[in-house]
Amino acid sequence: MKRCCEGVGLPCLFKGVGMASARAPRYLLVFDFDETIINENSDDSIVRAAPGQALPEHVRQSFREGFYNEYMQRVLAYMGDQGVKMGDFKAVYENIPLSPGMPDLFQFLSKNHEVFEIILISDANMFGIECSLRAAGFYSLFRKIFSNPSSFDKRGYLTLGPYHSHKCLDCPANMCKRKILTEYLAERAQEEAEFERVFYVGDGANDFCPSVALTSADVAFPRKGYPMHQLAQEMQNKQPGAFQATVVPWESAAEVARYLQEVLKKK
Repeated sequence: MKRCCEGVGLPCLFKGVGMASARAPRYLLVFDFDETIINENSDDSIVRAAPGQALPEHVRQSFREGFYNEYMQRVLAYMGDQGVKMGDFKAVYENIPLSPGMPDLFQFLSKNHEVFEIILISDANMFGIECSLRAAGFYSLFRKIFSNPSSFDKRGYLTLGPYHSHKCLDCPANMCKRKILTEYLAERAQEEAEFERVFYVGDGANDFCPSVALTSADVAFPRKGYPMHQLAQEMQNKQPGAFQATVVPWESAAEVARYLQEVLKKK
């Protein structure tokens, strides 16, 4: 099945004939990070490294809807002022628990790595994601990780920047995951990588935006009861047919593994 996504936000990316027949099926599996791979919001988790494990009121009150990245820049600046160092952040990130069933899913993917191309798109930060995935032993599963750039400056402060700019009205100013996914598929198409289906595992409202661009061949795995799931249900109720992907909610990522196992059995 060649992937043609015109009309749902993704361009028709795969052209030409005869390319797929000589290859094993390839699926693109997209993960979110916070409250998907890990069972917490890592931005909230790092506050455990702050004095008293809390932020002062003036920092917390500085949050503006849609500008979370800028808010986290202020949080990190405050923590740097308080003497929080790289090792303190690293210890927190490495100890954030994975979501229920996620080790099972990753073990399954490790055994079937030749079938799935796996990427991660997250509005967290690169340092935290790498710390967490390396500690869990699953960093090498991911072909590419898209997240906000982060580094330690000369003072030893963890600094954060926006991922990109975009024109999507539904996403935070620093990141539109649909734009990232669209550009990635276009780039892989140029490299003659052809995906029969896209699977998207997420939880948040910013995961809903790219999932709307999926086709009827694809599967959205929203965490049950979280914003991505609620928004998908609302769209299905208000605009039948507008949300094209199959929706498979999950409470344990082992359910995602079982679904993917059934997909492989049918090939």
